[in-house]
Amino acid sequence: MDIIPAIDIIDGKCVRLEQGDYNKISLYHKEPLEVAKKFEDAGLKRLHLVDLDGAKAGAVKNWKVLDSIAAKTSLIIDFGGGIKTEKDVEIVFNSGAALATVGSIAVKNEEEFVKWLLKFGAEKFLLGADVKNEKITVSGWQEETKIWVYDFIQKYIDHGIQQIFCTDVSKDGKLEGPSFDLYKNIISKFPELFLIASGGVSSADDLKKLEEIGCKAAIVGKAIYENRITLGDLKKINSQ
Repeated sequence: MDIIPAIDIIDGKCVRLEQGDYNKISLYHKEPLEVAKKFEDAGLKRLHLVDLDGAKAGAVKNWKVLDSIAAKTSLIIDFGGGIKTEKDVEIVFNSGAALATVGSIAVKNEEEFVKWLLKFGAEKFLLGADVKNEKITVSGWQEETKIWVYDFIQKYIDHGIQQIFCTDVSKDGKLEGPSFDLYKNIISKFPELFLIASGGVSSADDLKKLEEIGCKAAIVGKAIYENRITLGDLKKINSQ
């Protein structure tokens, strides 16, 4: 199972929000590149980079951070936050991202998103499915829909999407453990999907359990920054 560390960016700095709340910001490091290099040194291959300024503004903002990390590490970077237009997608790819991470637009403007899939290739997109009670939520989790997560996943698998990360919004940033039952259900319905668990990971044991139930990868953020999972733990997991 791939471990994908998360770096969330505000004003070019590495931060974390609790449950998407911009009023609950923790600053972890002023230099995201230094953090990324530590992940690379620990043997990690991928990075989940989130432009929180972009997400709030509705347009990509922190592309220079992406450009710097892509140029100075060999990490496979997925980048999201504020990708609303085709121009945003081009900025993200031109700045060195391997994957563009999208969420709300796939719910709110399916027609536009499908155009991107056709133009750039579905394999170039990482689709985020934010979920509450098995229903999709959008707009920074503030807006709940009536769309079943399973219908959402099926629709975009049919459009060629290969990787989806699923976040139970009630778990994110709380270090209370992931939504194992939700992931089991998704894997049972879509066994070929490259499913990435996101939200709630609090320990190396959580990672082990996610691997056992069949998750292909897990995004880890707060647990690393608060030393619940150390870089040494990650090196051990990677060497197994």
